[in-house]
Parts: sequence; structure tokens; C-alpha cells
Amino acid sequence: MKDRVIAGAALPLYLTLIASSAGAVVDTAVLGRHATASLAAFAVAIAVFNPVSAAVAGALRGVMPFVAEKDDDPDGLADVVRSGMWLGVTVGFLGALVVAAVPLLGRIAGVPGVTLDAMGGFPYLLAAAVFVLGLSMSATSTLVGLGRGKAVMRSGLAGTGAAVVLSLSLVPRLGLPGAGVAMLASVAINACVAHLGLRRAPILAGRSLRLGRPRFHEIYRFARVGIPLAGTVLLKFASLGVLTFAAARISTDAAAVHSVCMSLANLIFTAAVAVGQALIPLMGQSLKEGDVWDARRNVAAGLRVAFGAVAVLGLLLVALRGVVIPVFTSDAGIQRLVRGQLPLLLVVVAFDALQAVVGFGMIGIKRTLPSLVRFAVVGGSLAVVAVPVAEARGLTGLWGALAFANVLLVVGQLTSFRRHSALLAVGGGAGAPVRVG
Repeated sequence: MKDRVIAGAALPLYLTLIASSAGAVVDTAVLGRHATASLAAFAVAIAVFNPVSAAVAGALRGVMPFVAEKDDDPDGLADVVRSGMWLGVTVGFLGALVVAAVPLLGRIAGVPGVTLDAMGGFPYLLAAAVFVLGLSMSATSTLVGLGRGKAVMRSGLAGTGAAVVLSLSLVPRLGLPGAGVAMLASVAINACVAHLGLRRAPILAGRSLRLGRPRFHEIYRFARVGIPLAGTVLLKFASLGVLTFAAARISTDAAAVHSVCMSLANLIFTAAVAVGQALIPLMGQSLKEGDVWDARRNVAAGLRVAFGAVAVLGLLLVALRGVVIPVFTSDAGIQRLVRGQLPLLLVVVAFDALQAVVGFGMIGIKRTLPSLVRFAVVGGSLAVVAVPVAEARGLTGLWGALAFANVLLVVGQLTSFRRHSALLAVGGGAGAPVRVG
């Protein structure tokens, strides 16, 4: 029964995430046809924008368990929503400052002047998009915590649709600024639709959702859960970036194969993120009741659903490899190498999916710092050995090391979840000790 509930809630979230990824591809494709300098400038700015926006989204996910805990308390939920919005404003503003500094960061990193000149006002449009993203994610995280996945899907599809239409119409005429306008408009529309969906939630009927005065103690509680999530996201970006560098050192072909494989893996892995988000409302009920075993059954159900989704998507990828892989590369040699890498790719993404679901279980019980520490240790170790392994064993060795790292993460996440879920006492909520087993 839990499996069916989680799968039903995860499907609209998965479709939203996939649509968002497809919308991002459109910008790259249209800019590639416009001008090489514009595409290069876009790549540099996006290299900063993507991890920053992912960190902002991660920080706001810390609101979800607090929302799920208040799903039967309208006044308490309204307070959570307002404090979540304040957290969104704060992390969005900080993220915007980082993205606005892209030209300066590019200069320090030695990016060619012609590429920096081609940026124009693009970084500042992206900075505005990051700020709006903070507001958008505050609403989206609340909707996820309430189990209103369809409302999240509507807002996501509205934003993606706007991005595609505006990119196709503005980029050919305006170039990179057109892409910036399209991205900002997309995030703004997503935010508006998400906040509208939030205000239509029956439990919040008649409650004011204006920001009001900040409740610093509550914002701090959310940040204690959300900021480690943001750090975890950044660590994962960093370790995967080192892997990309290591693959590039092997050969141009290896770098191309690695890039295609990462894209394919991300398409499958997104299903686990959707399943993890769908898990949060169920974990909220366990948290309120202090039910250790229900929390563990929820995570077990999430693991089954995520593994099933990864298995189905993986089998589809293998069956349709002759159709899917050419979408990413027209080089027959690269296609052959990617096909040879598929078994290892599926192992990597399967274990990554499992650790992600348990990670969302940790979010559900408001214990995110252990995941940050674990990613720091495992991801840091992977970054240290990536180049030597790539030089000694090539791309297969590099992905083998990634698979082993993901196995370690699964074991570590399960161990942490078992330990910290034991702190759920009946009626005590998170943090109250209880003897289990």
C-alpha cells in the first residue's frame, strides 16, 4: 500500500523534473545555433548558476519535514510557510550575489576576455532568477510536504513551457540576453503558479501568507535542516566535477563518453529524487506519532519504489539504446563506447538512487548533518583517487570507483537512518530517545 502511495505521488514530481531538464537543453541548442561566443559565455555562467541554484533548492528542502508535521494544524502551517518564505528570500539573495559575481570569478579563473564580453547582462538576469528561485522553492517545498505533487507539476510545466517558447522566440533575435530573459520569466511563472497553488490548498484557506515579521528562531530551525542539504549538493557537484576533469585527462573520446553517460544517469536518477520527495509527507506522520517502525517501513517502501523505477528505466534505456544514445552524440565510435559502459552506468545509478532515498528519509526526521559529513568523506576520497584511477584503469575504472563510492554511501546512509530513527519515541517526535529492538 505504501509503495502505491509513494509511486503515485512521485510520478508528477518526476515528470516535472524531466520537463525542467528538457527545457534547459533547449537553451543550449538554440544558443549553439546563434553564436559560438554566446554558447561559451552561457556555459561559463551556467557552471556557476547550476550548483548555486541546486544549493538554494537544497536549502529550501529543509522546510519539507516541518510542513509535513503541520499538515493538520492550519495556523501552525501558515507560520511555517511564512518562515519558509523568509528562508527563501535569504538564501535566494545570497545565491544571487554569487551568480552576479560570475564576470569577476571568470576573470580570476582566466576565462578569455572575448567570452566575458559576450556575457553582457546575462549574469545579472541569472542572479535575479536565483533570487526568484528562492521564493519559488519555498512554495514548492511546502506543496511537496503537503503531498500536493500535481500542483508542483502544474507550476513546473508552466515555467518550462514559458522557457521553451521564450527561448525559441527571443534567443535568435537577442542572443544571450534573450536566454536570460527566458530563464528569469520561467522561474517567475513557476513561482507565481506555485504560490497560487499554495494559497488554494484547503488547509490554508483564510490564512494570510504575507511575509510579516521574520520569526528568527523558526527560520534557524529550518536552516539547521536545509543548509547541510545545500552543502551536500555542493559536495556532490564538486566530486562529480573532479570526475569529469579526470575523464578529460584520459582522452577526448573518454570525456565525450563520460558526458553522455552522466546525462543518461541523471535522467534515471531523477526518478529517485521524485520518490524521495514523495516520501516526506509519510515521514511527517511518523514524526508526529514518534513511530520508529512506521518511519522505517516508509523508507523501505521508498527504496522498493526507487529501485523498481530505476530498473524499469534502465531496461528501457538498454532496449532503446539504438534510439536514445544517438540523441546525445552522432559519433558512431562514441555511441559504441557508451553502449559498452551501460552495465556499469546502471550499477552506479542504482546505488545512487538508493542512497538518495535514504537521504530523504533523513530529511524526513530532520537529521541532515550526517549526510553532509558522509558526502564530505566519501566524495572527498573519490575526488582524491579519481585522477590516479583514471590514469591506471581508464573510464571503466573511474566509473567503478564511483560505483564503489555509491555503495559506501548506501551503507552509511542506512546505518545513520537506523541510528537516528531510533530517536523517534511515541509521542516524543524527533529528538526524544527510545530503546528499539
